[in-house]
Amino acid sequence: MLRDITIGQYYPAKSVLHRLDPRVKFVGTLVYIISLFIFNSWIGYLISALFLAVMVKISTVPLKFIVKGLKAIVVLLLISMFFNAIFTPGHVVFQVWIIKITEEGLILAAKIGIRLILLIIGASLMTLTTTPNQLTDGLERLMKPLNKIHVPVHEIAMLMSIALRFIPILMEETDKIMKAQIARGADFESGNLIRKVKNMVPLLVPLFISAFRRANDLAMAMEARCYHGGDGRTQMKPLIYKKRDAAAYAVLALYLAIAIAMRVIGI
Repeated sequence: MLRDITIGQYYPAKSVLHRLDPRVKFVGTLVYIISLFIFNSWIGYLISALFLAVMVKISTVPLKFIVKGLKAIVVLLLISMFFNAIFTPGHVVFQVWIIKITEEGLILAAKIGIRLILLIIGASLMTLTTTPNQLTDGLERLMKPLNKIHVPVHEIAMLMSIALRFIPILMEETDKIMKAQIARGADFESGNLIRKVKNMVPLLVPLFISAFRRANDLAMAMEARCYHGGDGRTQMKPLIYKKRDAAAYAVLALYLAIAIAMRVIGI
């Protein structure tokens, strides 16, 4: 399950999507997420799914690698769909005791499920095609105007970069600790909920110790290299827009315009 988490991982390839400016991918992900909430019909969801399918095809990232990231949210997805199905008023199609599942609830649950699946895949696609350094540089450039109101843009971008770098590292560390504890007789599967929580203690304690140790080593390395924030710092590879980035912005503008038009028309 831990290896199925794809958000925060980078998949190296030589696709057009990989070569796009990270600012374009940030804006594109934001536009796509907004469109998922603008669309409110099956036709709209079909358009958003087709748009995402085209982006996945262009990225050359294997679909199986992307889809396996959904395994981590299966429980959240099922819980969200279940509560939407039973708490949405309307025509009752199934009832067990006081639990009533309505037709309107099933429709809403399906829409919520589709939105969540497409949102996770869309967000994963951005991190899979963009290195942590590119994400940091792109976020910092997009938020640069906030420097005028004394927002620590560089520090925020740096925190995001470090967090993204630590996700796969901590997942790998958790997997190693879990296998070591299982080899010593630990059981993380059997028992009730309270028992399972107690069984997680031998896993969480060494994981937190390892995380704090890594954080301390990183802080010492940054201090040894005289890191003092973003004031006066330059970039080895400055971000420069190219023709493909302008074309990508045009495609995003057209996609968002279609979403807004369909919402206004009521399709």
